[in-house]
Amino acid sequence: MTNEDMIYQLLDELGIAYDCLEHEPIFSVIEAAEKGIVLPGQQVKNLFLKNKKGRQFYLVILRDEKTADIRRLAEVLGEKRLSFANSSDLERLLQVQPGAVTPFGLLFDREHRVQLIVDEDVDASQTVGFHPFVNHRTLNIAYTDFLRFLEKAEHPARRIRC
Repeated sequence: MTNEDMIYQLLDELGIAYDCLEHEPIFSVIEAAEKGIVLPGQQVKNLFLKNKKGRQFYLVILRDEKTADIRRLAEVLGEKRLSFANSSDLERLLQVQPGAVTPFGLLFDREHRVQLIVDEDVDASQTVGFHPFVNHRTLNIAYTDFLRFLEKAEHPARRIRC
């Protein structure tokens, strides 16, 4: 079973409704807009970061139009410095390829090396869309259902201003 098949099965088991949207492969929400791909709900992006020593990782979700202040974020998280993690860390910890980063990969982080950060500007009353491990599909789900998924993945979201 592929990771993509596994996430559909898990969402079905949890009773989480989703819309699966097929589209050209996209690596960012900016690229989606450039290609004229319109996705429903609020658009978010995922940043995969690591601390200076490379021992703690952060998956940061924020609205697509926002730029994260990584220096400020490091201070808030009590880190000296944050930088983007490399593709091998991404594949090892979340079992996903660059360009398809998804919080669904938190299911594979059994050692809890990745902390999930959700920016305060992400509207909890709207839907959010994430890739199901491939970047030519987006699953749109209610934010409240996303929280239910996180409970199953044992990765609570920490909401802070990014």
